[in-house]
Amino acid sequence: MEKHKPVVVVGAGPAGLCAAIELKKAGAPVILLDENDKPGGQLFKQIHKFFGSREHKAGTRGFTIGTSLLDESLKLGIDVRLETEVVGVDPGLRVWAVRQRASSELIEASRLILATGATENALSFPGWTLPGVMTAGCAQTLINVYRVLPGKRVLIIGSGNVGVIVGYQLMQSGAEVVGIVEALPSLGGYGVHTAKLARAGVPFYTGTTVVRAEGVESLERATIAQVDGSFKPIASTERTLDVDTICLAVGLTPSLELSSLAGCRTIYVPELGGRMPLHDEYMRSSVQEVYVVGDTAGVEEASTAMEEGRLAGVHAAWSLGYMSDDDMKERVDETKQRLNALRQGVFGQKRFNAKARIIQESQLR
Repeated sequence: MEKHKPVVVVGAGPAGLCAAIELKKAGAPVILLDENDKPGGQLFKQIHKFFGSREHKAGTRGFTIGTSLLDESLKLGIDVRLETEVVGVDPGLRVWAVRQRASSELIEASRLILATGATENALSFPGWTLPGVMTAGCAQTLINVYRVLPGKRVLIIGSGNVGVIVGYQLMQSGAEVVGIVEALPSLGGYGVHTAKLARAGVPFYTGTTVVRAEGVESLERATIAQVDGSFKPIASTERTLDVDTICLAVGLTPSLELSSLAGCRTIYVPELGGRMPLHDEYMRSSVQEVYVVGDTAGVEEASTAMEEGRLAGVHAAWSLGYMSDDDMKERVDETKQRLNALRQGVFGQKRFNAKARIIQESQLR
């Protein structure tokens, strides 16, 4: 077989790890790059148990899944390069990487799989720059990775899965969650997550927003208020809560920096986080040698990210001749079935429809 340039996978989170594992198992040369000093991405912040089916690791905690993927990647001998930041992608898939901020290298790739995740959205209001105001992901990192409690009385803005999961984990860590604030008239997270906080007596304020945060040297109190039909605060409904921490859980936006450098076209899909790279059913972008997986290709759960990584890894291996047509079709069909199973229910069906629109749009272009 002709010797190929390596497939470069950027991002060693759940999607990137699964893509690299599938490539290596097929015999394809692969290099996995990540800017952090440890692989695993968000999985090692997730101490809660996954749910769904056995195939989707139901009943297994996120960090346990991360450990399993890491063990498999080590056994396969994948070339993992940590503390390596990709800073550029030239035409012809020339990938520029900087390692430990000290040395740079140019890697010529045969395929590029981008698993660069998403960034947390911010929310500006008077006092939002005070110490004590942070994103929910920041709080989750502090408690689950560094074992540091960010505050004792916490107000969470946003009732999606991230907000309620982090809220429960903050309670497990010893903090008091004084409330969950949601601007929409209904809660956004799965019932299995919101129920835990409800049983613990945490109040949910729907149709409500944060008006301002106040404090001398750090956060001391927050004022919330109900909103009208245009989401404007109603002054007569203001109430002030004594808090030392506000966690912002107001959504995620796919990271587009590297896909933009690679020349990938984008599409706007609000159900999946906003603007993201256009991709087909195999996770190929508009640049056929570039794949996008995980939250980069639309914000969903870690289980979905892993399946998308497997899908891209299998297809990339096949495209380079490391897998037969029959094997590729069988593996792709199996993975699509698992993805479809994950995209069921009220929330999942919206994502299923959104993904279908993306794939249809990629065919039209």
